[in-house]
Order: sequence, then C-alpha cells, then structure tokens
Amino acid sequence: MQALPFLSAPLLIARLVSTPLRCARLLPTRASSLLLRSTVVDLAILAGHLLLYPTGISRERPLPRPAPHPAGEPPEGLLEPEAPQPAPGAPTMLPTEGRAHPPVLLLHGFIDNRSVFLLLRRSLHRHGWRHVEALNYSPLTCDLRKAAELLGRHVEEVCARTGHRRVDLVGHSLGGLIARYYVQRLGGDTRVRTVVTLGTPHSGTRIAPLLSAHPLVRQMRPDSEVIAELTRPAPNCRTQFVAFWSTEDQVMVPATTAKISHPDLLAYNVHVAGVGHLALPVNGTVAAGIREALTAAETAEGAADTISVA
Repeated sequence: MQALPFLSAPLLIARLVSTPLRCARLLPTRASSLLLRSTVVDLAILAGHLLLYPTGISRERPLPRPAPHPAGEPPEGLLEPEAPQPAPGAPTMLPTEGRAHPPVLLLHGFIDNRSVFLLLRRSLHRHGWRHVEALNYSPLTCDLRKAAELLGRHVEEVCARTGHRRVDLVGHSLGGLIARYYVQRLGGDTRVRTVVTLGTPHSGTRIAPLLSAHPLVRQMRPDSEVIAELTRPAPNCRTQFVAFWSTEDQVMVPATTAKISHPDLLAYNVHVAGVGHLALPVNGTVAAGIREALTAAETAEGAADTISVA
C-alpha cells in the first residue's frame, strides 16, 4: 500500500496540468499567469516529494527526555532552569505547561505521510517550538472518523507525556478535516487550542471522479455524511480555527471550499495568492503565517488567564 503515492501520481499530474490549461483561457492574464506558475511549482514539489516519501513511511519516535546532569553542573547552553526529573516509572516528560510552546502535531493529507512537513517542522523548531511531531495514519484507513479517533488517543498520549493540557494541530488537506472532526464531533476542543488547516475541503471538494473510488475521497465530497456532520451545531467549541486557502489550489473545487464558514466556530480564513495545493505545507509565507497564528493564540490565552486570575 505504500506504493500508492507513486500509482496516484499520474492522476494528480493530469489534474494539475489539465485544470490550469482549461481555466487559463477564462481568466484575466495576471490570474492565469499565477495559476500556471503555481502549477509548475506544484509539479516540481511533487517530484521532490516522491523522492522524500520513503523517509516518512515509518512512524516517528517521540522525543526522549534529556538525560539527567550531575548535581551542580548545568547543561551546556541551557538558558532556563532544568525541569525537575520525573520519578522512576513516570511517563517521559518534555517541557511542561507554561515553560514552552504547546506541542504541535502535524497531520498529512490523502495518500501521503509525515515527510511532507519536513520544511515546516524545521521552521517551527528554528523559531522556538521545541516539541513538534508529524503523525502518520495508516494507508489502509478508509474512514475519516476512525482516523479522528486515533488522533484523539495520540493527543491524550502527548499531553500525558509532555505535561501540557492542550496541543495545537496543523493539518494539510484531509489531515485538516480529520483534525476538525476530532475537535468538533469527538470533544477534542478540550485538548486542542488551535487547528490550522492548509487546503482542507471544509465544505467538500468536487475532486477528480477517478479518485472517488476510495472511501476517504468520497468522504471529502460535498454530499458526504462527514461534511454534513461538520455543518451541525457546535456550541461552546473552545478551539480556534485558522484556514489557509488559495485561489490557485487545483485540488479544492471550488477553491473557496478550503474556507471555514460555521456560526459556532471561532474561525479565521487566510488567503494566500499564487500557492498551489502541494506547495501549502512547504511555502515560506504560509509557514510564517502558521507561526503567527500559533503565537497569537498563546497571547490571547495568556491574556484570558490573567483576566480570570484577576
């Protein structure tokens, strides 16, 4: 099953090439130029990602707790007091609540794996996020709801291991829909502070009919039961949503389906110009926007805590 990305690549290439050529005739010159340029970039990213794909097949190992240091000898380069060491047999603990950014979990899209987030996770690490994990869900998964349940169990494990009460989720395409379903339908808003989605079909996408033979693709269509469930009321949902969408996203049909529109959700839609579907997880501007969204959520949370304490 791990060969699926290579088998589906011709279908994706056909989609990436045919749509811009068809639409370019109908769009103004500048818009058609953006679409064609984003398609060329997406094709280049696809070629590179096919080479990187094998590196992301295996499940990522959780970051281990640093080894204890001898008394009176602070670790080299440590800029803050060392965290207390857990008792023998206790879960592995990383920086705890209030001492670092909340953990960030990255969820890939359809027929993909964690290798797609290579550049994004480097960007987060470089800017101070100490705990970033990219998750793989099984290529045999045929039900988005089951994937959301597995995500919930992983979130609980991460919270127990790191000492954080809540996490942030970043999902590309189908990964964003899994994250939203977990938060909105399975009570995940108690554990998830922010969900960032990249080219996610929140209202369903009319993707190439040839791909609709797969159950997960059918669940991403506008008339699916999953999309209908996500339109239901979600009163008092505590999670903030940030949805990045692009007019040049060839997989989202229409492109605006990647925007969130729900009366009960605190959601912000961020338009990025000239970025194709495959480029969203690797684009530098999008990465900066993700960091900004996560930092803003922390600032707002800190202000709320101060008000509640006062």
